[in-house]
Amino acid sequence: MTELTTDRLLLRNWRDSDREPFAALNADPAVMEHFPAPQTREQSDGLIDRSIPMIDERGWGLWAVEVRDTGEFIGFTGLSVPSFEAHFLPGVEIGWRLAKGAWGNGYATEAARAALAHGFGPGGLDEIVSFTATPNLPSQRVMQRIGMVHDEPGDFDHPRIADGHRLQRHVLYRIDRAQWESTR
Repeated sequence: MTELTTDRLLLRNWRDSDREPFAALNADPAVMEHFPAPQTREQSDGLIDRSIPMIDERGWGLWAVEVRDTGEFIGFTGLSVPSFEAHFLPGVEIGWRLAKGAWGNGYATEAARAALAHGFGPGGLDEIVSFTATPNLPSQRVMQRIGMVHDEPGDFDHPRIADGHRLQRHVLYRIDRAQWESTR
């Protein structure tokens, strides 16, 4: 099992004890503001159930994130393979979702940097993308802080979000191995 550590965080595989706080995080309207809807407990558990074997099989995936000093579970960060069709896929995406109480501490940036290092290091990836709904400026700032570049011509309408929905339009960010190495 692959675990990543930073100065303050542990990115690890999921535990049963993560299910309740993860469901609460996914049901929080503030956390899910840039998603079409909050998630049900079943949807939240499904993400965990899909993530565990991916980390075991690939050596990377969507890791649970905990604060090392306290052991507090605060959300997830990691790498995944999007399961929809788009002009920039197939590829690997980096993403994160943290509990509201963890916002404003730099945790998303710190965890994402660790996930990028793993993806371009042991993961052997050549490029990693990230995308979010256009109004999600906090996530776009994380993308910029970890060295990703906005691919404006690559912006797209997410195929799983209804036409005309305020979150349908997505921005696309990219980073390749050479760009990542130059930011280290």
